[in-house]
Amino acid sequence: MRQYECFELTYPGPEPEGSRARVDLRAEFVCEGVSRRVEGFYAGKGIYKVRFYPDRAGCYHWKVTGAVSAQGEEMCMAAKAPRGEEAAHGMVRAAGKHFRYDDGSWYRPFGTTVYALVHQEKALVDTTMETLRGAPFNKVRFCVFPKHYDFNHNEPPCFPFERKEGGWDVHRPDFAYWDALEARIRELDAMGIQGDLILFHPYDRWGFSELGREDSLVYLDYLLRRLSAMPNLWWSLANEYDLMPGYSRRDWEDFAGFVAEHDPYGHCLSNHNCMAYWDFSRKEITHCSIQDTNVSEVPELWEQYGKPVVFDECRYEGNIIHSWGNLSAREMTRRFWTATCCGGYCTHGETCYSEDEVLWWAKGGTLKGESPARIAFLREIVESLPGPLDFMGEGLGAYTEGCLRTMQEQGPSEEFRASSFLMAMLELPRERLRPFVVKERVALGHCGQEAYLKYLERQSASVTELNLPQDGSYRVEVIDTWNMTRTVAAENVRGKVQVKLPGREDMAVLALKQSAMVNDIQNRRTLQ
Repeated sequence: MRQYECFELTYPGPEPEGSRARVDLRAEFVCEGVSRRVEGFYAGKGIYKVRFYPDRAGCYHWKVTGAVSAQGEEMCMAAKAPRGEEAAHGMVRAAGKHFRYDDGSWYRPFGTTVYALVHQEKALVDTTMETLRGAPFNKVRFCVFPKHYDFNHNEPPCFPFERKEGGWDVHRPDFAYWDALEARIRELDAMGIQGDLILFHPYDRWGFSELGREDSLVYLDYLLRRLSAMPNLWWSLANEYDLMPGYSRRDWEDFAGFVAEHDPYGHCLSNHNCMAYWDFSRKEITHCSIQDTNVSEVPELWEQYGKPVVFDECRYEGNIIHSWGNLSAREMTRRFWTATCCGGYCTHGETCYSEDEVLWWAKGGTLKGESPARIAFLREIVESLPGPLDFMGEGLGAYTEGCLRTMQEQGPSEEFRASSFLMAMLELPRERLRPFVVKERVALGHCGQEAYLKYLERQSASVTELNLPQDGSYRVEVIDTWNMTRTVAAENVRGKVQVKLPGREDMAVLALKQSAMVNDIQNRRTLQ
């Protein structure tokens, strides 16, 4: 047993009588007085399994009861890297506006979407996995159930459950499917990739989107018994929950509560919308999972919900007929930079047409677009910083509704008074402030006083300005986000600094505190 890695106990036993999904099998693991109870599952062919995720090192005493009786103890070794390999970091948790692994290190999601990843023939899934191995993504959204939609009409090799007359027998899992799913999840884990597992979705011709409430709970119970000890998973209740008329809002709330209650380890959990955002303030929801194009609204969403903000769908780079699937590579790249510099996170998707109709967003295969290389460039910059970026803002866009309310109550600053236009804003009704607050936002993020990253998006400025702390000393770089270049523009500067730019779009400016440069260099070496 090793810390942060799935531990498994396996036992032979008789075929279950009745349900193969809800078997009588449980275990208790105790380490240094801390106890955790987990449910086991039937894996087929007379095999029962219990899985456990050890989040601390030490000696564990365990006892299995139910269909199998056993007890013993196991020493859990600390998560150290053997033979120079990278150590496991553990599960990802929401931490304020951002995410951390269990070992305390930061996790910054740079995601992609391959909905029907595990429902293709083995050769295509192998190709997708090999592509992911060299791609910049550390999170992948994909579905448990097969998907039926444009560019994805093939029959999957197998299904999660056995068929019965008029539907599916959720009490009889198809073990070949679950074994194949687990193998791919482990493969992703070995690549350092989180699997954002979509539990329900509306795009269906087989009847999975019409499972009744009780059958849905049986399915969720079996899934959690089998998969919850795997460290690299997130739960997405649905892709576009609000397009599934068979489930009420109360059903979704109950499903969320069931998942949170039956997951012993508290994986990240959210719900993805088509039109109406889910209520991310609910206690079991760990982060905001959003479909929307307004990626600059991270600060407002964080202020409303107090949880990390992930734009899991903001349209896709591609050239198909659907408006959501024909973003330019530049625009896909821009949305990543904007969300990141506003303190949030973005997810890639690709719908570049090919004659074989294997589109990445649907089936996987190979990446054909131009944005992944630019996303890799952004990720390298962001992960070299001392910590995650929080929104700071600058100029007109920095005055959120809350800031304006404060000035209405306490009076504006002298700088604000100097502008008759800004002063006039204080007299406007709040509903008329939104265009000024959001659309004119300057995406400026910071890591305390250690680093500042300003993204100018479509501005073609020949000069920009940074207001740096007076008590620091900073190196300033000009970054061409499209051509992927970094040029040192100034060193040992502080206070108000003007930075010359080439007068074209897609430029950014990074100011890094000189004392933080050692960490920057070390982090870059680690990435290489």
